[in-house]
Amino acid sequence: MLEARDITFGYGRRPLYEGFSLAVAPGERVALSAPSGFGKTTLCRVLAGYERPWAGSVTADGAPLPRRGPCPVQLVGQHPEHVVDPRMRLGASLAESGGAPEELGRLRAALGIRDEWLGRFPHELSGGELQRFCIARALAARPRYLIADEVSTMLDALTQAQIWEVILAEAAARDLGLVLVSHSPALTARLATRVVTLAGE
Repeated sequence: MLEARDITFGYGRRPLYEGFSLAVAPGERVALSAPSGFGKTTLCRVLAGYERPWAGSVTADGAPLPRRGPCPVQLVGQHPEHVVDPRMRLGASLAESGGAPEELGRLRAALGIRDEWLGRFPHELSGGELQRFCIARALAARPRYLIADEVSTMLDALTQAQIWEVILAEAAARDLGLVLVSHSPALTARLATRVVTLAGE
């Protein structure tokens, strides 16, 4: 279970969340719903351990999220260019996930990552191509929970469908818990097994 218990967090002196709790079970696909600017991305970062709550706790399967090393919660955001090292070739960036070569090869094939992209730098790929790397890297880390924050916003309909097909297949095969954010009600209805409406909507 991925659990946020009585979370309080914000920026400056103003809390975005006070006493917020959420539990996501393995195999669940939970969509977060709230108006733009309400802090869905911030909550995703807290759930993945990128931000430490002012109060409360986040645990995965009963244990605190590690400060270093492999994390059982992986976050894929909507801006892949912000999370890859611009000076590192993408093959090396992908290898940093720690995934076995066979696993990386399988994920690359499923996500349509071409061999020639591995020797390129991030700025040499489109946003959609780069997002495929970020998804492959997150899945190769063998997480128990995956947080997908607007991961397909920049993609055309065909690529969007392909990427979600891979994510859902991996989630089903591994019994992953999935937290997702999308501005598309149709996509949310198709993907989520449960919708959590945050305060303010």
